[in-house]
Amino acid sequence: MAKDGTNRGGARMGAGAKKKPLADKIAEGNPGKRALTVIDFDSHAADLEGQPMPKPSRLLSAKQKDGKKLQAAEIYKNTWEWLHERGCSSLVSPQLLERYAMSCARWIQCEEAVTEFGFLAKHPTTGNAIQSPYVAMGQNYMSQTNRLWMEIYQIVKENCASEYTGSNPQDDVMERLLRARRGDA
Repeated sequence: MAKDGTNRGGARMGAGAKKKPLADKIAEGNPGKRALTVIDFDSHAADLEGQPMPKPSRLLSAKQKDGKKLQAAEIYKNTWEWLHERGCSSLVSPQLLERYAMSCARWIQCEEAVTEFGFLAKHPTTGNAIQSPYVAMGQNYMSQTNRLWMEIYQIVKENCASEYTGSNPQDDVMERLLRARRGDA
């Protein structure tokens, strides 16, 4: 117990036994002998009949203070389509997708602000140069975005029969960041 009387222990996100990817279970001959649900990237999963994309909340496309439209709805749509093409759209909750999309959009906003205003800011009382708050916020959003992406990708990895290689929505986010830096947003 810490000095302030609170517990600091307990379960941590990502701690504990990891699920084996389906592809590994198949390669090992299904050691648990349970029925495996197989989603194959090589098949045309996009042709399978599925549910329509859940409508993203209005918050994801809200007009921002600077007058620009938030890009989260577009990120949500691209990510859902990527999951749907792999037959995994029903396995990832819309709330997780919304959190991922919002986090990506906020990360992009922070990076745009750093590009526009620079890495330094003026301290409010002393007037000395300090790190721009957008730098720290951007780092926090980047970390959150990566954590959420790994959560989504883990679901895909655990439920697909073959190893996935190729582009993914996370690559698209990086492209958006680069375009924002160049001013092509």
